[in-house]
Amino acid sequence: MSDTLSLVLLAAAYLLGSICSAIIVCRVLGLADPRTEGSQNPGATNVMRIGGKKAALLTLAGDMLKGVPLVLLAQSWQLRPDLISAIGLAAFLGHLYPVFFKFEGGKGVATALGVLLALHWPLGLAVIAIWLLVFALSRISSLGSILSFSAAPFLAWYLCPSYMLGIVGMSILLIARHKANIQALINGEERKFTKKSADD
Repeated sequence: MSDTLSLVLLAAAYLLGSICSAIIVCRVLGLADPRTEGSQNPGATNVMRIGGKKAALLTLAGDMLKGVPLVLLAQSWQLRPDLISAIGLAAFLGHLYPVFFKFEGGKGVATALGVLLALHWPLGLAVIAIWLLVFALSRISSLGSILSFSAAPFLAWYLCPSYMLGIVGMSILLIARHKANIQALINGEERKFTKKSADD
């Protein structure tokens, strides 16, 4: 494949990742801007707090799906694994720094999970399982994200080492985006997800 076409795919993945589902869903449903309400993070967890389950599910689906199409397309064209994982990373970067929304994006958990499922679905399911287990025990979404993506590179090394480049990059950036959450966890101040907060 030519370098030009590779750059086109990377740029297209970034632009697709830049479509911020949380902001769009909140605008369509007449909800507050997730960048200024709640945790001020444009992601599904914060949308849940602002608008309830339906808004959160729409956001989650949108964020996960935007990391999928171009990865699957690249795989169908049998491109190099490092390029395929880089395309997934580009979609993830679009979510973190969306060009359409003044580069103010979310923490990338749902988009990263979508990319993992597209790259190698057993890896994606394993990371989701870790997230669900940690969340079930702690009721803290950020802790599930931090621990599951801390494990992702090690699982990738075993399950799909050819995709390590993009997966390590996503994991490092995702954990870095949770810096404030990590500090809150250390201080015992991180908010738990209660039944009341999940009600419509």
